[in-house]
Amino acid sequence: MASGATELHPVERMVFFTDAVVAIAMTLLILPLLESVTAAVREGLDTMGYLREHSGQLVAFALSFFIIGRFWRQHDRLFENVTHQSRGLFVLNLVWMFTIVWLPVATAMVGAMQTDALQLAIYIGTMLATSLITLAMQALLLHRAAPDGQPFDRTPLLPMLVTVGLFALALLLALVVPGLHFWSLLILLLSNPAEWLLKRRKPA
Repeated sequence: MASGATELHPVERMVFFTDAVVAIAMTLLILPLLESVTAAVREGLDTMGYLREHSGQLVAFALSFFIIGRFWRQHDRLFENVTHQSRGLFVLNLVWMFTIVWLPVATAMVGAMQTDALQLAIYIGTMLATSLITLAMQALLLHRAAPDGQPFDRTPLLPMLVTVGLFALALLLALVVPGLHFWSLLILLLSNPAEWLLKRRKPA
């Protein structure tokens, strides 16, 4: 058997385990909110008072929940037609899971602490890291599927390249525009128009 073949293993267990990790990470996002409700009861806050005092925490929860969901969907599509894993793919996927598991911690900091540049760099930087690793996994899979000796088609990388670029821009805007903070992540809404424009500019 060829040495390269011995590095390949069925991918199902890795995908199932990754799905479980994502589900746990999304669940962990809610824990700081449960604690804040208990604290609000002790402080005698009413519902409106709680919502005002913890608005940042609530927004951070919603953003992180939907962004993790977006990452999971990208990961799901990436592995739709993959049957075997390699050592490199396993390592990249492990690092990807690390960034997903870390995001609830970064989210808790955003909601509970005074916002500063380091906090924003950790929060949005974690998302940027996740998107970069997703891009690396996609490139690895495309390279693996390409015929021997031929370059792989980079066109399928375009949507993920747009995502990486928008996260990088969101981080830059959050750090340089006073008061913008994590609202800069709303720039992700431009992902579909940006992909459409890039495809139109691509030469036939």
